[in-house]
Formats: sequence, C-alpha cells, structure tokens
Amino acid sequence: MPTIYLIRHAQASFGKSDYDRLSPQGEQQAVRLGEALVARGVTPQLVMSGSMRRHAQTAALALADFPAEVDKGFDEFNHEEIIVAHKPAYRRRAVMLADLARTGHPGRAFQQMFTAATERWALGGDGYTESFTDFCERSEAAVRRTAERLGKGETAVVFTSGGPIAAVVSRLISGGDGLWSRLNPVTVNTAITKVVSGRSGLTVVSYNEHAHLDGTELLSYR
Repeated sequence: MPTIYLIRHAQASFGKSDYDRLSPQGEQQAVRLGEALVARGVTPQLVMSGSMRRHAQTAALALADFPAEVDKGFDEFNHEEIIVAHKPAYRRRAVMLADLARTGHPGRAFQQMFTAATERWALGGDGYTESFTDFCERSEAAVRRTAERLGKGETAVVFTSGGPIAAVVSRLISGGDGLWSRLNPVTVNTAITKVVSGRSGLTVVSYNEHAHLDGTELLSYR
C-alpha cells in the first residue's frame, strides 16, 4: 500500500535572529537521517517539502538525489504571530529576550510562554491570520493530496514541521484536534512518522520515531 513518511525538519537556529536555517547540529541530524532512510531501504517516488528554508535544507542533506516539490500546505504555523498575540510587547524581540533573561532560565521560560501562547491559539483566541482549525485542516489536506498522487506500493517522503505532523496524527488517531497540544511539544527534530493509505483511508503506523538519534548528543526538540 502507499506509504508516506512525515519528517520533522532538523534543528533550526533557535535563539538567532534568523530562525529559519539549520544549526550546525541540525545539519548533522539531517545527514544522520539520510543514512537512516537508506538503511530502511526507502526509495521515494515522491519527495515533498514545505516552503520554509529549514524544510528544504533538511531535504537536500537527507535525500540529495531526490529533488523536493514544494507544497505550502506543509508549512509550520506562524510562531511569531502567535507569540505577539499572546504578549503584544514581544513584537519587539529585544523586549522578549530581556524578559526571558531576567528569569535566569531563558530556555525554560520561553517554553512556558510559548506553551501558553499556542494554547490561546488552539482555544480560538483572536488576533491570528490563520486560525488553529484552519491550520489543522490545511495540514491534513496536504497529506491527503500527497496520498492521492501515490500508486500501489509507492512511497512519499515529506519534510515539514512538528505542528503539521501533530495536527495530522491527532486527526487520524482521534478524529479531532484535541491531541495536538500534547503531540506537538514532543516531536523530535528529524523524527519519522509513518502513514499508510489503504482501503479504510489514512492510518498512522508509527509516530515520532527517532532511533537514528538515540544514544547521541544530536537529539533535540527545538
């Protein structure tokens, strides 16, 4: 049956002014991912990617011989907009960084703030270009478009972000979006989620598999 591998991008440049590019660790993760896909015998008939630089860079390092087609349906949500809607003062990045630094644990403080910001979005708060429901719907639609292009026994590899993967898995497992807030924070960089397309529709076979990073210093969540 047709198989889709949904892959979260490698580590981006968290904390930098330009987040949307792989960190040196992310580049190593992407190479390790490519080795893992070869070891699995994955030879895709279709490679897809969101439009973000971190998606394209991960795809190029992991599957250099398979050019990726871009589908913006696989793009991540606008995290900057979600943060600003939660705390308007954070429109100025310097203000946010100063607030986080004053806590003494900026990484932990950011995660707490970001969790609250995404919860506000998921609960239907205002101030967003794209609602949470619309985001989940476009993520699911992108996967279904990909599945429709696959023939019997064919494989697609999709390079995307943790948010769309969590949205798709939540809908396929529970029929709704209620699991998203639990799935999204634990998605590992370059983790592999396997979805198959059969007579009963799309089915999640495995989620967030990252054995290629286990036991290494390359494991990261952000």
